[in-house]
Amino acid sequence: MRLDNKVAIITGGGTGIGKETALLFAKEGAKIVITDINQESGQLAVNEIKENGGEALFIRHDVSKEEDWKLVAEETIKRFGKVDVLFNNAGIYMIKPLAEIELEEWNRLMSINVTGVFLGMKHIMPLIAINKKGSVINASSIAGLTGAPGHVLYGASKGAVRMMTKDAAMEYAAAGVRVNSIHPGYIDTGMADYASQVTGNSKDQLGKDLFPLGRLGAVKDVANMVLFLASDESAFSTGAEFVIDGGATAR
Repeated sequence: MRLDNKVAIITGGGTGIGKETALLFAKEGAKIVITDINQESGQLAVNEIKENGGEALFIRHDVSKEEDWKLVAEETIKRFGKVDVLFNNAGIYMIKPLAEIELEEWNRLMSINVTGVFLGMKHIMPLIAINKKGSVINASSIAGLTGAPGHVLYGASKGAVRMMTKDAAMEYAAAGVRVNSIHPGYIDTGMADYASQVTGNSKDQLGKDLFPLGRLGAVKDVANMVLFLASDESAFSTGAEFVIDGGATAR
């Protein structure tokens, strides 16, 4: 198995990309810590892993709160004794014109998308470094690579994740911890539902208009990339950007 006996923390693991990744990791032999703000969905994901013979733990978690991250670190070590992989997946999305963004909206999104990733790396990477080997995967976006109207707030957060990833990769390279960012386009999740509502275009139309491959991404498309980055197959990759966008940024 590609993640045999590895311990992985996945934030926002109750739904969408996070859940698909958790299920895939468990199939590949990992022990999973799912964290999510939504206790019901997070526990259901853990139950599904256990029903299929895997090991998993749920922790209710607001990624913007440092005390919550301390608890995640403590409970993971108490239950599994180590950490090998961190997938900083949790995040929120907003499309809004620059002049209409309220400061409260800016601060809330940044606290989750940026501060949450920072706190995850701060509290979990030293634990991974104990093993002299491990992987951190940070969820950015193609919005962290290219500009788009209505994306000043969201794009700023994902651009920050992109650069934090590179800086952390350089800082922890000697400790054996690899850090990479993933950059999905629209994936068929609640965020795509939201984008469809805001733009007035169906998800099928968004896929055809935005992506040369002619469709939205599937959660499995992202989970498979995260699996590669979590596994030893990507042992020489760090500080890099892995794009999953159906060709959109190649235009």
